[in-house]
Amino acid sequence: MSVDCDLYRRRWEQNPLTKPRIGKVTVNISVGRSGEPLENAMKILEQITGQKPTVRRAKRTIKDFGIRRGEPIACLVTLRGEKALSFLEKALTTVGNKIKVSSLDEYGNFSFGIREHIELPGVKYDPHLGIVGMDVCVTLEKPGYRVKYRKRAASKVGGWQRLTRDEAICFLREMGIELVGG
Repeated sequence: MSVDCDLYRRRWEQNPLTKPRIGKVTVNISVGRSGEPLENAMKILEQITGQKPTVRRAKRTIKDFGIRRGEPIACLVTLRGEKALSFLEKALTTVGNKIKVSSLDEYGNFSFGIREHIELPGVKYDPHLGIVGMDVCVTLEKPGYRVKYRKRAASKVGGWQRLTRDEAICFLREMGIELVGG
């Protein structure tokens, strides 16, 4: 992968508003059914992240899996700031600080999965709760991008303010994350 990271580093030094940062980390556990498995997943997610998860409902009915539309089947937590950084540090150690290049999208966001939550450092196995896997989605953004989402005086953001895949690759390398695959 031939990305000129020196060019981006020089740009980031000249204008700090162009350097990417971690906007949010979203942790999702999908169990596929409501009831006790979902409650256990919510307890696990709250223990790991320190925040109360929200329930996600099925968008459509799938008879083969026994899922009805509107039935709660997953839980999700969005972490920002220092909580996001500390959780991401733990989550990346479980995957060996390696991310597949194919998991980055065109805007620099990336996702990876954790097969078992007990792989996270500092998490003990509880036989009453069981073991669940989770998806971790990381959103990268440049400072000033919140102009698009703020309540008062929201406005459009130019294309130069949007993060590219190459910038994200350089930012992740700078963070010490190894990118694998072609």
